[in-house]
Amino acid sequence: MDTLTNDKQQQRILVVDDSEDVQMLLGRLLKRAGYQMLFAGDGQTALLQAQRFHPDLILMDLSLPDMSGWDAVKLLRQMDEFQGTPIIAVTAHVSSAEKERAIAVGCSAHIGKPFDPEILLRSIARLLLDL
Repeated sequence: MDTLTNDKQQQRILVVDDSEDVQMLLGRLLKRAGYQMLFAGDGQTALLQAQRFHPDLILMDLSLPDMSGWDAVKLLRQMDEFQGTPIIAVTAHVSSAEKERAIAVGCSAHIGKPFDPEILLRSIARLLLDL
């Protein structure tokens, strides 16, 4: 196994989405790409999982029950250990104003749903390379 594959298998991604279908889709995509992953279905669980799992990258839906993804991103960015963690908003909020808002609250990138798997994987790889 080459070094790049070994490094990639060590990279952890936290997938935050309240849809089990989306979680399964992203799980299959990320597993095939060689990433480790953990899932959360709401913002509060995302915060707990992030603190426990220390992911290298977070995929965050912005419309979540209990605590929104917007609020979860803001809270994560207030924690020292997540200042540099890439967070990609993967969301149905696709207007230019919502994209700007996602970046303003602390997202590193924004990908609209439905998403192109190749674009998502390229965004993940690019952000992880910048670490």
